[in-house]
Amino acid sequence: MTCAPGNAIAQSMTEDPTFSPALLPAGFVDLLTPDARTEAEGVATLMGVFASHGYNRVRPPLMEFEETLLAGAGAALAEQSFRVMDPDTRRMMVLRPDITPQIARMAATRLADLPRPLRLSYAGTCVLVMPAKAEESGRQIMQTGIELIGPDSPQADAEVVCVAAEALAQLGVPGVSFDLTMPPFVPALLEEAGIAPTTRPALLRALDRKDAAAVAELGGPLAQTLIALLRAAGPAAQAVAALNSLTLPPKARAILQRLIDAVAAIAEQAPDLRLTIDPVEFRGWKYHTGVCVTVFAVGRAEELGRGGRYLCNDNEPACGLTFRPDVLFRMIPAAKALPRVYVAHGADRATAAALRAKGYATLAALPATAGQQGDAQAEARHLGCSHILSGTTCTELA
Repeated sequence: MTCAPGNAIAQSMTEDPTFSPALLPAGFVDLLTPDARTEAEGVATLMGVFASHGYNRVRPPLMEFEETLLAGAGAALAEQSFRVMDPDTRRMMVLRPDITPQIARMAATRLADLPRPLRLSYAGTCVLVMPAKAEESGRQIMQTGIELIGPDSPQADAEVVCVAAEALAQLGVPGVSFDLTMPPFVPALLEEAGIAPTTRPALLRALDRKDAAAVAELGGPLAQTLIALLRAAGPAAQAVAALNSLTLPPKARAILQRLIDAVAAIAEQAPDLRLTIDPVEFRGWKYHTGVCVTVFAVGRAEELGRGGRYLCNDNEPACGLTFRPDVLFRMIPAAKALPRVYVAHGADRATAAALRAKGYATLAALPATAGQQGDAQAEARHLGCSHILSGTTCTELA
């Protein structure tokens, strides 16, 4: 019995399409050459700069127990965390969405007895439930960064910024700018000035949108000060002058002064570094407690990295900065492949080893398929080689 044409069409419409082995979940990608090579070499460059300033590399695990990773500084990351049941312990585990809380845990536990200041660096993959920004699409991201644990001073804040700036310069990222802010400042100012708790959420949203008209309407006696803070945002020297001219309550002034002192410390260590200040920016700083920084490049909207001051799991002060290599490495030329030498059958192994030591990649000839005669030069060209090694002689291909 044969199906009627209508039934065949209906059946084809309800069948699932053939699954392609190249299909990946949304937000996950294969990183191929040259991108994978650029990432590997770029990460090595960043980590080399960090190491040269005494930052020792650590490697936290990709997964941790939920109650561990999402404690302390990690509590703010719960909504971005994939969870899975551990079949061994039957406890919930979490794929890390951020490495910094893991460093905070390590500092408070396994590294608690090491002398301070404690300088740590890291590089690894993180997994997010959703992209961090609306303009981003990746859910698997790379992070690399540094954490300075122990000292709580403007000079410590400045060290993190300046080491990060040196790493970007070594990588060759052009037009870098560091935008500084102090997330605790505005909430403290509104509280100290007596702004009603029912008004604060709307006023914070207006400040976040940089809506001067709404700030004027909602700010009451603090409106002019808040508008002046909005207008103060910009290049650091200009912003500091504007901020110093404001009359602020004592607690808010002390918090803001720490930001101003950090700017001065950075300028002393790296006077040519491009710095900007946004005194009312607080959005997205979930577990940070002091001076924070976002790294940009002129002409680009993406964040290159971000970081700031926070508390480790035992309330020990710390500050750090995390780069996004997947964003950084789109801004620099692709890493060049090693020149390739085809090593013909019977070529001298010592000569091939010497070529590798000089920075060449050697591709050894393999036995030809049965019935085929190999043409060494044709095979060398087919494999993208620029030279061929025969015996002890390395010859450039014409």
